[in-house]
Amino acid sequence: MNNTPTKQNILISACLLGSPVRYNGTDLLIDHPLIKQWQKQNRLISICPEVAGGLPTPRAPAEIVQGDGATVLSGESNVIDEKDVNVSDAFILGANKTLRLAKENNCVAAVLTERSPSCGSSLIYDGSFSGSRKTGMGVTTALLEQNGILVFNQNQLEALQSYIGS
Repeated sequence: MNNTPTKQNILISACLLGSPVRYNGTDLLIDHPLIKQWQKQNRLISICPEVAGGLPTPRAPAEIVQGDGATVLSGESNVIDEKDVNVSDAFILGANKTLRLAKENNCVAAVLTERSPSCGSSLIYDGSFSGSRKTGMGVTTALLEQNGILVFNQNQLEALQSYIGS
């Protein structure tokens, strides 16, 4: 029997590692010592839930209307893009693929992009396409948290380090 502890990996938004997968074809690369440390330890598992759900890059901006990620998952609200197209199914598919990847790779936590309708962990846009934000989680974050994977945003790396230890 192998008593070697399984490495605890971290799911991370692909855009935070420099992949140009955001709605506008850009990235949100973060240059942080902890990210570099986790990369050296081969602990980061990268994904863009929106791309995994089949959405193109670039794509129309999307926001959750009248709810948050949990209400999208339960069918009570929708993710609508700027062209008034309901893209909820793609967001839910991407969230499910992300959860599967996290489980397959023993991810105990995630670093996801704040304010995103997929990845926001405490703030998302309010659905008015005015730049206004509200408290809430994105679709992927809600699904991960419902399944015991704690989500941090890109400004909470030290808190994540404390959570997972070395």
